[in-house]
Amino acid sequence: MIPGVAGKLGRFRGKILVDLKGRVAVVTGGSSGIGRATALRLAEHGARVFAGDLRPLDENREPFAARGIVQFPCDVRSEAQVQALIEQAVRDGGALHILVSNAGIDLEKQLPDVSEAEWDACLDTNLKGSFFACKHAIPHLRHAGGGAVVFTSSNAGLLPRAHDPVYCVSKAALNALAAGLALCHAPDKIRFNAVCPGPVSHTRTIDNELAKSADRRALEQRYIAASPLARALGRMITPEEVAEAILYLVSDAAALVTGTVLRIDGGKSLGVPPQMP
Repeated sequence: MIPGVAGKLGRFRGKILVDLKGRVAVVTGGSSGIGRATALRLAEHGARVFAGDLRPLDENREPFAARGIVQFPCDVRSEAQVQALIEQAVRDGGALHILVSNAGIDLEKQLPDVSEAEWDACLDTNLKGSFFACKHAIPHLRHAGGGAVVFTSSNAGLLPRAHDPVYCVSKAALNALAAGLALCHAPDKIRFNAVCPGPVSHTRTIDNELAKSADRRALEQRYIAASPLARALGRMITPEEVAEAILYLVSDAAALVTGTVLRIDGGKSLGVPPQMP
């Protein structure tokens, strides 16, 4: 195995199991949706997880405590708060091996209607937050002999969308950041990858949009219909499915995977889908 790459592989009844025992992970945006599912999944595989979130949720206290996950308030737009989260994980965990930079927000507006404050909030959360996290995580990952970083991006970073151009910019830049850092830090044995989900159920973004809709069921069906495979299956992607992809990317199974963006969008970003009955 490559030293410092997060996770070992074991075998049980012919299946490869991911073993993250002895590994320390930081997950931003870790209180709900993809971040919560990822924090739980990493902990279930043995990692010691530190979850930061702008709004930590009391409902996580019991399930997180049962798996040894520590929850912290963290606004990723603040470099001081991101640094404090990472330093706390290193102090309590003894090292840092995994960073999942997951915190993000949506912005559905046409450019002439976007205020400077809205632009800043979107770019600061979705892009600058990852810059802060990587800036302060890289020295610790290097000291540990290597590690793995995963950004939660979006299919909006792969294929521009008419309804949210600023959000598309933030996610396309995040994909570029993953590729650039993968090149920069390959000699340090630090891997950088991004996952690009389509609409994911039970996330704050989707739940908020559904709650505001006059016809919740119709909007949910539009989300499903936007991805050909999701439409064929009759459902959206789940946070747990994205978490499984992140688990793979931080494990030794992906020891030579770096600088990639993994589509988890039911084919939404591939092009014009076939007509379906």
